[in-house]
Amino acid sequence: MFDKILIANRGEIACRVMETAHKTGVRTVAVYSDADSAARHVMLADEAVHIGASAPAESYLKGDVIIQAALDTGAQAIHPGYGFLSENPDFVEAVEKAGLVFIGPSASAIRAMGLKDAAKALMEEAGVPVVPGYHGDNQDAAHLAAEAGKIGYPVLIKAVAGGGGKGMRLVEQPKDFADGLESARSEAAKAFGNDAVLIEKFVEKPRHIELQVFGDGTRAVHLFERDCSLQRRHQKVIEEAPAPGMTEEVRIAMGQAAVRAAEAIGYAGAGTVEFIVDGSDGLRPDGFWFMEMNTRLQVEHPVTEAITGVDLVEWQLRVASGEALPATQEDLTINGHSFEARLYAEDVPKGFLPATGTLAHLKFPEGARADTGVGSGDEISPFYDPMIAKLTTHGPTRAVALRRLSTALAECQVAGTVTNLSFLGALADHQGFAAGEVDTGLIARDLDMLVKEPVPGPPEIALAGLAASGVLDLAGAETGFALWAPVGRLQALRHGGDTYEMRIRTLSRDAHDIVLYDQVIEARRIGGRWQVADNVAPETVVKDGQVTVFAQYGLSFEIVDPLDRDSTAAGDAAVIEAPMPGLVKSIEARPGQRVVQGDRLAVLEAMKMEHSLLAARDGIVAEVLVAEGDQVTAGAALVRLEEEAEAA
Repeated sequence: MFDKILIANRGEIACRVMETAHKTGVRTVAVYSDADSAARHVMLADEAVHIGASAPAESYLKGDVIIQAALDTGAQAIHPGYGFLSENPDFVEAVEKAGLVFIGPSASAIRAMGLKDAAKALMEEAGVPVVPGYHGDNQDAAHLAAEAGKIGYPVLIKAVAGGGGKGMRLVEQPKDFADGLESARSEAAKAFGNDAVLIEKFVEKPRHIELQVFGDGTRAVHLFERDCSLQRRHQKVIEEAPAPGMTEEVRIAMGQAAVRAAEAIGYAGAGTVEFIVDGSDGLRPDGFWFMEMNTRLQVEHPVTEAITGVDLVEWQLRVASGEALPATQEDLTINGHSFEARLYAEDVPKGFLPATGTLAHLKFPEGARADTGVGSGDEISPFYDPMIAKLTTHGPTRAVALRRLSTALAECQVAGTVTNLSFLGALADHQGFAAGEVDTGLIARDLDMLVKEPVPGPPEIALAGLAASGVLDLAGAETGFALWAPVGRLQALRHGGDTYEMRIRTLSRDAHDIVLYDQVIEARRIGGRWQVADNVAPETVVKDGQVTVFAQYGLSFEIVDPLDRDSTAAGDAAVIEAPMPGLVKSIEARPGQRVVQGDRLAVLEAMKMEHSLLAARDGIVAEVLVAEGDQVTAGAALVRLEEEAEAA
């Protein structure tokens, strides 16, 4: 076993690797950027090395700097986590050239699975079923259209490089093929510098089921399947293991195919073989096809650990240090069921916009595993993925595990930024999902139902008002108790576009009446617990001018001056502002240019996504206030239109 390793990553995966390393007696070295100088992974490590500025290209993607940090600290190996350099074969070779061990597969294995078309050809040779399609080198548009006709519509056009749904287009009729091809090629070229595509048969009711594999370079085993069908824009949201509806016959067939795939490329370490599955008529041994292989540890690996009792990071360390595979296939069994939900800082009603903010409060529920790289007081940075945590539950049955997930989501407390907690809770409570009726189109079909904004009720508004006024934690004379008449105070809050004004009448240190509209809501402290409207009050947090009531997955209120009437006025349609912190990718507006409502004026890049900023009305561009390449904060003015009278 190693004495010391360096983790070439950040956030929750760096913390996850460190926890197992420390458990096995291995010392750890963290690397960090400017933005991460006080991050949790830095605090957990035995040593930490600064590697550059906040942008990944200037820190976590600088392989030579990371390798030098490992050499300088005496680390014997580098664990890449996932993302960043984890699937970069050139980095693997550089690590090995420096005399260090890369805790993961070989460069040749990564390259073999790096391009989808070459990987599919290799899998066909290994006897792994692949989706009917065209994976050839001839990229002539007419030839591709002819191949699509042979496959049969609908078809998917997919970029041979990259992932995440970029460079992918669904074409349902021959007349739409040319436009779909042009669009896919354009996006692929911009995203990956490679406009080559492949054509595949589109599976009508697809499920995404993947097999966890582990190899030692010669032999491999699988640790059963995970169902990752609950996706939004090709990004996984909730994962589970094992897959609902899985039969032993299909599990054996998929497991054998995954092991053949791993052994065909001499795979060492943890990897995932992903299959697209036809779920239209139940799972069948002939109804799954190879999609791709992820040559690294996956984000969703905790559900596999939960059902197998295996610590996959410990296996990674042991195999990379020269030990044999810790178990045979016959040693591995499934125990119960597990779910993982990805908790993000994102504004769901606004189209899942990534969000930032300082976490005023963060508390995870008991009974759920929480993998996180942040804590109370930490900032969600605009430079990286906005994941707050992964919540994982386990139970003897799927129903029990899902019920525990629903409870864990409801009890999770986050203040200081918007999150997708309500969205995750709606998914966990979705009747179809509970029944195991999962496919990759579920979220899109029921999106309107899943993204409804929570509406605070009178008791929650009243509780927020009490918290904002500061009386919940006060006692005695500090509450302003008077002998002759109740003390009254005004309190105003804003939630969304609504402003709530109330009068709080203090009766005693343990009793307040809140007058909201024409309704009187009683708040009483009984046995040390506050009750509002005869119900036990949820917890609250007040910080930085905001009150968060931990009900309905977290209701956030802004504390406002009750005499301030102008603050609720509508925003200025003449000024286009950044909806979130980010990098100005491009400016398409020019001073003097006439634009109409909906014209794209700028593109903002934040947290791996590009967001087009559109004109809110017709007008003439008065000035452009930023330049391409600028890093801007949320609310920053980017483009100003002339006032309508001025432009007339």
